[in-house]
Amino acid sequence: MTPQDLAGMLQVAKEWFDRSSRCLTEEDSGFKPEDQAMTAAQQVAHVAQTVDWFMEGAFRPEGFDLDFETHAKEVAKVTSLAEARAWADRAFAAAAETIGAKSMEELMAPLPEGLIMGGEPRMAIVGGIQDHTAHHRGALTVYSRMRGHTPTMPYMEM
Repeated sequence: MTPQDLAGMLQVAKEWFDRSSRCLTEEDSGFKPEDQAMTAAQQVAHVAQTVDWFMEGAFRPEGFDLDFETHAKEVAKVTSLAEARAWADRAFAAAAETIGAKSMEELMAPLPEGLIMGGEPRMAIVGGIQDHTAHHRGALTVYSRMRGHTPTMPYMEM
């Protein structure tokens, strides 16, 4: 596995996320299935924020920022799918660029000790990003169906 392979894995995760959620329109931005849930726009923003969070946490000495209340407040401000998608585009592009530019030595260095993947090789964040993105991809397909949309199969164009 090379840094470029890992960057490619991030690009594929983003492509699958986009395919399965693109049927949601700007009109769906504020939809949420229940009061305590995130809106469609907030789901996408949360994915974007989490990509940034993984990247920051993996490459700073103090590790991951565990102030989840502040993170949630930032996501709660997002009301537009277009805004959230733009954030996701930036986050995934920056992550793929950063990972692709690292050496294998840098990517194999251990993550800072702590609750989140402590001691694992830094490259493990790519799997974390993939899993987290897949989770929210699934949630958004449920949102889509609740709005009367048919999500596209994420793994290929039909």
